[in-house]
Parts: sequence; structure tokens; C-alpha cells
Amino acid sequence: MAEGNNHNASGMYAFLFSMVFVFVFFVVIISMKGIDLGENIQDPKKEEVSTFDIASVKEPWAPTEAQLKDFLAYGQKMYVRNCAICHGQEGKGDGPSGKAVNARNLVTGPWKQGGGLINHFKTLQNGIPGTGMAAWKHVPKADRWAIVHYIENITEAKEHTDPAAVAEFAKTAD
Repeated sequence: MAEGNNHNASGMYAFLFSMVFVFVFFVVIISMKGIDLGENIQDPKKEEVSTFDIASVKEPWAPTEAQLKDFLAYGQKMYVRNCAICHGQEGKGDGPSGKAVNARNLVTGPWKQGGGLINHFKTLQNGIPGTGMAAWKHVPKADRWAIVHYIENITEAKEHTDPAAVAEFAKTAD
């Protein structure tokens, strides 16, 4: 063995080859144009700015025909924010936590506490003891009315509630 020759020549050649290969590889990749990796990157949808103000609804238990479209859209927004985690985006009981709490399918029903605006409001306000349905009394009253109207709008298990009875109930509802 020769004195002063303490390196592995084949290892050095392998290292130099790999460095040149990586450099050439990156130059080739960078110079290629029009490669579609199938990534469809899109800007997140900007939430439409709504001018609807829930405070403008004097009687949220009975919105006027002129208010109804915006009122239901607001109710859907509040539903998604508060209820969809269990009941799902479409109210079918298939939210991320829905199976764990046996969430009700709001589209088909049936209703444990009865249907209609008054019973839905009471259920939303007080929850259902012994089930996964928690009380949502902390949500502002007008928002709860909007959610209840939205649920009434999507359900197939509709039960008529007398508007006079709803108005009477609304006077004392928390």
C-alpha cells in the first residue's frame, strides 16, 4: 500500500457520479415545462358577503315572505356552524360525530320530542337528556329560530304548527 494514499477511489467516483447525476436531474426537471402532476390547486371559495342582518327580523319565529330566503340561508349557515358536526351537512345524521352520538336524520325524522317549530325550538334549547343531543341555549335566540326554520325547510317529516301558538310560545321562550 502506498504511503499518503488514504482514500477509497471507487467510493469517490461513486460520490462524484451521484452528485453530477443529481445536478443534471434537477436541471432537466427545472427546464421541463408543461408537466401536469394532476394537482388542481384552486383558491378557496370566498364566502359570499351577505347583507342580511338577523337583528332586522323583528319576529324570528315568523319571518316575512320578503325575509324568508335570506332568513333560511342564515339558518343554514348557523346550522352548518352548530349542528352539522353531528347531523351532517345535509341533515342526514351523517356528520363526523353523528355515529358516536346516534344523531337523528333531520330529513326523514321521526321526532323523539315531536315535530313542528315549537318542539324543534324546545329540543334545540334544552337538548334531549340521556342522548347525544346537547342543549344549545347559549346560541342567540334569533339564531336558534333561524336553525329551526331551516330544519323545518329540509325535513320531510313536517308537522304543522299553528302560527298563533308559535307566536304565543315565542313570548316566553328563552
